Amino acid sequence: MPFDHNHAYHRLLLRHVPAGARTALDVGCGAGRFTRKLAAAGLSVEGIDPSTEVIAAARALGPGITYRNEDVTTAELGRYDFISCLASLHHVPFETVTKLRAALNPGGVLAVLGLAKPRSAADWAMWGLLAPPVNLAARLVVAAGEHLNGGPDPVAKAPVRDWDTTMTQVRRDSARLLPGSSVRPLLFFRYLLLYRA
Repeated sequence: MPFDHNHAYHRLLLRHVPAGARTALDVGCGAGRFTRKLAAAGLSVEGIDPSTEVIAAARALGPGITYRNEDVTTAELGRYDFISCLASLHHVPFETVTKLRAALNPGGVLAVLGLAKPRSAADWAMWGLLAPPVNLAARLVVAAGEHLNGGPDPVAKAPVRDWDTTMTQVRRDSARLLPGSSVRPLLFFRYLLLYRA
């Protein structure tokens, strides 16, 4: 029963796949958990990640999905109807969103589940007051599930990097680089950035 805070938002992200979408790119795909969900939704999916270890694990688990062991900032990208970026944008310059924007087909959607530090009173209230009890409840459910299933699964984990981006910076840079985009805070120090080409 592997779980992290990013997995909790998979259904939310899938709701933003545009109607009629056929192709998708998952940036920073890790071991391919979300790429497999995109493929199960009927999309032709590419996953890209610079970590050799997690790409090997993804390839072992996800036949029918193209996995690329590359850095998205230097990779040649195709054209996609949906591009997801789950907790990986802070590993590259934020300006990488312009490259992702250029890879969208008309009507395509870029969905970023990002990490940022709170700045406004509303951000602090959500992340400082509401998140801890919800996080504790989620951890207890996961721990119970792992106990019943014989312990956690040994899954390859992507390298993790701390982030220093603030919500103020995300809102400012999104407005500048992705005109018409929307940004909203989510629990667990996450935000959802949506842009439609």
